[in-house]
Formats: sequence, C-alpha cells, structure tokens
Amino acid sequence: MRAGVAGGVLSTLAVAGASGSANAAEPVTQTLELPTLTADLAAQVAQSADATQQAAANYQLQAERDAAAAQAAKQAKADLAEAKEKAEAKKKAAEEARKAAAERASRDAGRTTLATTASTATASAPASGSVGAVISFLKAQVGDAYVMGATGPNAWDCSSLVQAAFKQVGVDLPRVSQDQSTVGTDIPLSQVQVGDILYWGGKGSAYHTGVYIGDGQYLDAANPSKGVVIQDLSGYPASGAVRVL
Repeated sequence: MRAGVAGGVLSTLAVAGASGSANAAEPVTQTLELPTLTADLAAQVAQSADATQQAAANYQLQAERDAAAAQAAKQAKADLAEAKEKAEAKKKAAEEARKAAAERASRDAGRTTLATTASTATASAPASGSVGAVISFLKAQVGDAYVMGATGPNAWDCSSLVQAAFKQVGVDLPRVSQDQSTVGTDIPLSQVQVGDILYWGGKGSAYHTGVYIGDGQYLDAANPSKGVVIQDLSGYPASGAVRVL
C-alpha cells in the first residue's frame, strides 16, 4: 500500500513538473486595447475644425478690410491734395484776372485822357501840339496785340494803328498801307521828323507803315509775335516817309 501511494505521489509530481516546465517556456503576452472613438469625441473634433476654419476666415476678412481702409485713406489723401492744388490754381487765376482787369481799366482811363487832350489840340493847338498828341496816343498802345484787320482798341494792324493815331487830331488817313504811303508830302529819310509816317515797300504799293517818334526810333504794330512796339529804324530801314502834320 505504501508503495502504491508513493508511486501515485511521484506520478503526480512528475506531471506537475512537466506542466511547470511547459508554462515556463511560453512567453507572456500583454494585449492593450485602444480607446474606442465615441460619438462625443468625434463631435468635439469636428467642432474644433470648424472653429479653426472660422478663425482663418475671420482673419482673412479682417486683412481685406484693413487693406481696403488703407487704400481708401491713400485715395482720400490724394483727392485732398488734388483739391488743394485746384483751389490754389483757381485762386491764382482769379488774382491774375483781377490784376489784368485793373491794368486794363488804368489803360482805358489813360486812353480817355489822351483822346480828350487830342480833341483839344485839334481845336486850338498848333501842329507841334498835334504831333505830340499823336505820339502820346501811339505810346499808350504799346503792348497791344497785332491782329490782321483789327482796328482797336486792344488789337491793331499796322495801318489801322497809324489811322487811329492821326484821327485823334482830326486827320483822316486811308485805311491801308498802300494808300497811306501816297498822302501828304514826300520827305527824304535824311530829313524825317517826329510824327512823319514811314512806309516799307514802293510808294503806292507799301506793305507796312509806322510813325517816326525821334532818336532813330519808330512805333508800329509790327507783327503777331511782337504786337505794338518801339523799334530802332537802323534795324529795319524804311523805304520812304510822308508828312501830314
């Protein structure tokens, strides 16, 4: 009986030992389970993405607004500068117009005085006084424009200026240069005196006239670029001269 029990115990131990050896040979493996993506977590992720997109959109909109504001400010500054420039130009033009009007009024007043003096000279003054009135009238027109066919008071051609000057003292001259060269008394250029009419071209076919004012100078409505001027006779010698006073 003891032999039987002992044999049973030894068999049990042998089995247990074999089982232990087998368990010791097998590796131990640990399994980790990942958390499951729940519906709440998915919603939170989607909400975060929407918030990020909205923030980006807001940033872009703000950037566009800032750029538009900067452009508007720049344009407003340019418009203000342009408005100031136009205002200054208008102010300057108005000032120049005012000065021109004042100068014109002064000249017109001077011409009225000269015309009155000339009328008086026609009635009672000797020829020398008449010549002085003619020269004074002519000098008052210096600076006026030359316009072919014009007869004053602010623009002349050569013969209309000569005609108007002598009309101040009651002398009626022909209108054109050709005819003005044939009136009065022929005078040699070496004996020309103040108030004599000078002409350029042939007698009866002259193309230009002026009036001798002394000291080797004459006054005429020269051309469109010069207007009414005083010039040296040496620079443009006349063809002949006539005397009507």
